[in-house]
Amino acid sequence: MLLLLPGLALAQSQDPTQTVTRDGVTLTQAQEQRAEAIGDQLRCLVCQNESIEGSSATLAKQLRIIIRQHVVAGDSNKSIMDYMVHRYGIFVLLKPPFSRLTLLLYATPVLALILGFLVAWLARRSKIPPPPPLDDAEQDRLERLLKS
Repeated sequence: MLLLLPGLALAQSQDPTQTVTRDGVTLTQAQEQRAEAIGDQLRCLVCQNESIEGSSATLAKQLRIIIRQHVVAGDSNKSIMDYMVHRYGIFVLLKPPFSRLTLLLYATPVLALILGFLVAWLARRSKIPPPPPLDDAEQDRLERLLKS
């Protein structure tokens, strides 16, 4: 019986013209797949490291509705992405493009590594001399303190 299950799943091919309703928007199966692909590229502004398709936050649901409305309206993927970036900033992209605005974002790990090596090199280079040995009076005082 278990061997037949994959065959049943393949036998029920989905019709791309079949309509589905998701988040209150009715669209075809092909449009839904397109909307999901766009949503997978956008960051949930609440969860921050999760796509809006994988997030259960209210704002992510609202963004999914906006995307589906644009898909149904016939907007291109690029225009939908441009709309989202214009409205929410470049931070909404899970993989922001390399530009002047994101230069610091991409350069920070390299700068941190260089700074770490520099601090380690300076620490090794400038050894702090050990303190001078205790004189007899200080040694006697230390021994009395340790005994009490």
